[in-house]
Amino acid sequence: MDTPRMGMDTSLAQRMSMAEQHEYLRAKLTRRRVVLGGLTAAGTAAASGLLTGTAQASPALLNRPATGHGVDGALVAPFGRHLQFGADPKTQFTISWQVPLAVRKPFVRIGLQPWSLSHKIEAEVRDLHTPQLLNSKLPAVDQFYLHAQLGGLRPGTTYYYGVGHEGFDPATTAAFATIGSFTTAPAHSERFTFTAFGDQGVSYHALANDSLILARNPAFHLHAGDICYADPDGSGQASDAADYDARTWDQFLAQTESVAAKIPWMVTTGNHDMEAWYSPNGYGGQRARWTLPGHGFNSATQPGAYSFVYGNTAVIALDANDVSYEIPANYGISGGGQTGWLDRTLAAYRKQRGIDFLVVFFHHCAYSTTNSHASDGGVQAEWVPVFDKHQVDLVINGHNHVYERTDAIRGGRVSRQVRIGDTTRPAGDGTVYITAGGAGRSLYDFPAPDSYEGHLNEVDTVQTWHSAKGGGQVKESVHWSRVRYTGYSFVSVDVEPARSGHESTLTVSAIAETGERIDHFTVARRAR
Repeated sequence: MDTPRMGMDTSLAQRMSMAEQHEYLRAKLTRRRVVLGGLTAAGTAAASGLLTGTAQASPALLNRPATGHGVDGALVAPFGRHLQFGADPKTQFTISWQVPLAVRKPFVRIGLQPWSLSHKIEAEVRDLHTPQLLNSKLPAVDQFYLHAQLGGLRPGTTYYYGVGHEGFDPATTAAFATIGSFTTAPAHSERFTFTAFGDQGVSYHALANDSLILARNPAFHLHAGDICYADPDGSGQASDAADYDARTWDQFLAQTESVAAKIPWMVTTGNHDMEAWYSPNGYGGQRARWTLPGHGFNSATQPGAYSFVYGNTAVIALDANDVSYEIPANYGISGGGQTGWLDRTLAAYRKQRGIDFLVVFFHHCAYSTTNSHASDGGVQAEWVPVFDKHQVDLVINGHNHVYERTDAIRGGRVSRQVRIGDTTRPAGDGTVYITAGGAGRSLYDFPAPDSYEGHLNEVDTVQTWHSAKGGGQVKESVHWSRVRYTGYSFVSVDVEPARSGHESTLTVSAIAETGERIDHFTVARRAR
């Protein structure tokens, strides 16, 4: 953890929950503005709600009479478009984007042809106002995020859309180049591909991975948290605010738009995504920037915990900050409710006819051996038994900035070796866990040599550790680390449904930034 700043006692900073940090930041900032800024600064703070207590703890609708700063809407260009599924990917989508200034009457146009965007749908605006925080030298930032939730769509249909506002209409010739498209999930199970990684940030490596993902034309992409690193510290401490730069989100959404404007970008919450300024739970920023499926645990308090079904595959996203022993700022935030929801959700999906596979993704690693974070004991204690109970087919994590893949695990032990190219059947073999944290942020290293497709260097045992409740590390010797790759990469999964009584498959490949395949294996399950 970084050393706390602002004169805060180190032990106090480490004990503070996200809610306590939220209150600390607002109280500290208010006092600082009044003392250092005099009457002018106090007036500015009062106008923004910092002194009067009217500041929004979470995003709210923005109702402004005119475009920001008196700028003509025709001169305000939308950017950072990103798609998300609604609760039902066959009929519900959300289109989200950003504008650099406040605008009037934002909307989405949608149609079945790019030259015929006949339907006009009003958009919701959520604003985030980040003042100059504490000892930070970074300027205050106003950000405006827009969201249009679409329902009643046809399954398996490609739609074209354009985003706009008063003075900027995507249906005009001048803005025609901004038109994008998306395709709803098919009504019946068909072959499809999805991709996944975590820990992306803003970098040339992140951009390279985005380009490779776009070339695979996935039906959706899973982002396992630590999305952009506006908070580079990621400790969930109030001291992080000195380095927090909200503008990094602008860079990230602009970088990712080439993919996310076409492919649903389904995110969950990492430790770097807890931003104490915006809300007591640290998730106010996430709620402003994303509209994730409401079909989840509690979208108001933990937007990164949700589920959806695409074809024969149920996908469950979890907020691992809730159970992490390593970074406990939000430990226990759900009071055990998220784990109960996970248990019920997996049980219901496992019984549902037509669903063959259960895929779970979240940030902190259930099983990893890097020298930086390794495994999280809280995840192992709370969720691994639930995964075993319901025979989860694949778990994807981030947090450790590498690619690592386990053998099939049940009860914390190797239940079946899964070598490169093997087929595993979770109903009898156990669950394979993947760390896919090589999306673009600086890389970590392993205590054992890399071993991947074409460069095998297998070892029977790796000396590593897992985080302990209350802090500290428990050293251990593990036998489940099958593939290790220190490099930028992502995961691509080809889903092949089968007729009832035959085997459906997930063909899982790990792809390096160079385009080289570094791992592959198959998960098979009898179709229902």
